Formats: sequence, C-alpha cells, structure tokens
Amino acid sequence: MITKWTTALRYKPYREWSEQELIDIKQRIAQSHWRLGYHIQPSTGLLNDPNGFSYFNNQWHLFYQSFPYGAVHGLKSWAHLTSDDLVHWQDHGPALLPGDVQDSHGAYSGSAIPVGDKLFMMYTGNVRDKNWVRHPKQDGAWMDKDNQIKKISIPLIENPKPGYTDHFRDPQIIKHEDTYYCLIGGRRVDDTGHVLVYQASEVTGPWSYKTELKFTDKDCGYMIECPNLLFVDNRPVLMFCPQGIEQDVLQYSNVYPNAVVIGEDFDWETFSFINPSAIANLDEGFDVYATHGFNAPDGRALTVSWIGLPDTTYPSDKEGWANCFSLVKELKIKDNHLYQIPVVENKQLVKETLNSKEITPQAKLSFKLGKNLAGSITLKTELNEELQIILDTTNGKILVDRTNAGVPFATNFGTTRSTKVIAGKEIQADLYLDNTVFELYVNGGQKVIIGRIFPQGEQFSVESENIEVKKVSLDKIY
Repeated sequence: MITKWTTALRYKPYREWSEQELIDIKQRIAQSHWRLGYHIQPSTGLLNDPNGFSYFNNQWHLFYQSFPYGAVHGLKSWAHLTSDDLVHWQDHGPALLPGDVQDSHGAYSGSAIPVGDKLFMMYTGNVRDKNWVRHPKQDGAWMDKDNQIKKISIPLIENPKPGYTDHFRDPQIIKHEDTYYCLIGGRRVDDTGHVLVYQASEVTGPWSYKTELKFTDKDCGYMIECPNLLFVDNRPVLMFCPQGIEQDVLQYSNVYPNAVVIGEDFDWETFSFINPSAIANLDEGFDVYATHGFNAPDGRALTVSWIGLPDTTYPSDKEGWANCFSLVKELKIKDNHLYQIPVVENKQLVKETLNSKEITPQAKLSFKLGKNLAGSITLKTELNEELQIILDTTNGKILVDRTNAGVPFATNFGTTRSTKVIAGKEIQADLYLDNTVFELYVNGGQKVIIGRIFPQGEQFSVESENIEVKKVSLDKIY
C-alpha cells in the first residue's frame, strides 16, 4: 500500500499501473465495514465531482471524477455510470481517460448534452508545463450509443479570457432555442470569483465569450467552482461553490460552501437573474459540495451531490477509497424557497417496517414533532457511538451532532450543524441512513442536512425523546 503519494505517483499514466495494484486495493476495501449499501461509491480510489448527468439512449448517464489508484487527488478520469431508474447504477469504470495533449494532467469536471444520436461532453483539460504551470483547456468529446467515447483533439476554448487567471474550469453546457451556452467557473486577476458565459451555434464551436453571469451584487470570494444553472417552473436556479466568500455574505461552517440563488425570471440576452434571492446554503450539513444537475426530458430538474469536501481527509482514505454521492434529488420551488426531494424512484428501496429499536445499517426513519415541543432522535451503535438530532419547534431550530459518532475527522470545522425553520410549527423529517452516510430532509426537503460518520460499531439502534419514529429497512444494492 502506498503511504507517501509523490507528484510522480499521482500523475503516473494509467497504463503504467498494474492490474495487481487494483486487486490489492479491492482486497483492502473488501475488509471495510464502512462501505455503503445504496449510495454510489467508487469501486477503488477517489470519487469526487459528479459530471455529465444526462438522459441519453433511453438511459440515465452519470459520470464522476475518478482517481482509481488511491484516495488522493491525482490524474483524474471520468468514470461512467448508467441507470434505468436513478437508483440502481452500473459502474462501467474509467471512460474518459486523460493523457492527450489537451488533457495531459487530467480530465477534469464538466457536463454532457445529447446532440443527435450522440452524447456530447464538455470538460476541463488539466494541462501542466515542465514548470508545473497550469494551462486549462475546455475540451470536448463524443459518446455513441455503444458508450464508446472519442475525444476532440483541439480544445473548444484554448485559454481563459484576458483578465482571468488559470483558475478556469467546470463547464456546464446548456441549450436555449438555437444557441448553445456554457458556464465556466473563473477567477479574475484581482482574485475575485465569477461565472463566465460562452456561446456557440454548434457544440463543437467556435465558442465565443458572451458575458459574466449576473446573479448577485455580492462579492463571491476569490473563486467560483462548479456553476450549474437549472430551471424550476421556468425560474432560474444557480448552484455554485464560492471559495473564500465572506461570512457576512453567506454563513457557512465547511471549508467551502455549496451555495444557491433563485431568480424570479431570467434574461437570456444579458444572462441576468431578475430579482435574485440572497445567496443561501444549498445544504446545511457537513460534507456536500459540487452539486450537479440538469433539466431532464421528463420535466424534472434533477441533481446529485458529491458527499466529500476539497482539502479534507476521511477515515476510509486508509482503505484505498473515499467519498460517495447523494441520492438523486428533484428540485421544486414552494413559497419562493428551493426544496430538494429524493426522487420518487427511491421508494423501491423500502423492504419492510421495523418495530424494534435495532435497525439495519440501511434504513429510513420518518418522524415529526408537534408545535411548541422539544425532542431528539439518537442513532447509537453497540460501542455507544452516536449521531444525535435535536428538534425544537418552539424556536424552529434543528441541530445535528456527530461529535461522538465514531472516528473523528474534519473537527477543525466543528462537529455540529444547525439550521432554522419557521418557529411554532411542527417539524417533519425523513432520515436516510446508509451505514456511514446520512441524509436528513426536513419538511419535505425545505432544509437538507447531509454528512458522513465513521462508527467502529456495526449495529445501530434508535432512541427517541418526545418523538415517534417510523423505521423501515432499505435494500442493499451494492
């Protein structure tokens, strides 16, 4: 097992790794009791940003940033997943491989859109020169109906626009009427973060700079990653990851937040949000970043989140794997507020109702607390490790505490998270547990709190105070 990851190891070409090295990683992973039952996870190595979420050839397609040889950030590829139901996913392994002149040091994040009888992918090619200076390229590739990928050898966008730095990445391609647009996260030379908009009449270009996306008058820190524009009931929703944003603009506790802005309408000519909301946290929990989605042909706005954070070490790293994805979520807007709801297809995961305190490692808990009450739910292992959820309807407060939930990690960013809902009203919530990941959906997805825990115990039980809990076991599909 590699214990010291040098730059040379991180960027060693895939062809130079032996099959035995992957076998060794899989053997270590097979001994882990931290693996997941129904969440997408890497078979080996690192999983980070979701990419290319799309519907093509009568299947759902989803890709993820992958470094299969260790739980570190190295020479990234796109691994490919397909699904017929947004719940059961088949992992086809590395699909978009780096190493050509336009992506010599990694096939980084991007998106995908069906064009004719093929799927077009747009992604950032990470290129480094001999002095390790970065030269980002926005690249393209085609995938046919047999899932065979052919890259375009000439970058679609060769260099950042003058006035912007080499922090220029994560293109999201969308189509409106007869024009293709892509949104790209960027950083100006004055160290401020922005979203750049390019346009083209054909996906292969030529692409030309149009404008910056106008969605707030606030300073968004020194960099914006993973911009993602969707439309919910014809209203624009921007999900993005601002790095270095000030706490007086957005209060957050993680190393970097995953943020959201909603507009009343959208001006396609100026690429402006009309009457944008304040910047808010997309997720109030511990570990969500780089949420990625698209407007599906069935009319739904669908998203999936990376449950993992940049610059963060997780206990499973030592086993040769790291991170996972959230459940696929549908976006809705109610009372001018964004709701995130696990897609209805997840109902097929339910196996049976549980009547004892003990629950399976894959479970869903549904509960509510009436007006002007306080109560709690505690998930506990046989080693007295616990995840605690405290509800207060009098003051409209919810607190999640993972302080004693197992092997500690990322403690410098705190071990509790809290959020507020309307005071004086009942709170209803659904908690999805999958061994080492939890997803808490409050009031039908009005607030979402997602995080990882790494208990060393293996058996969970549920204790509650003033709250009646409905417990069901969920299917283990991986």
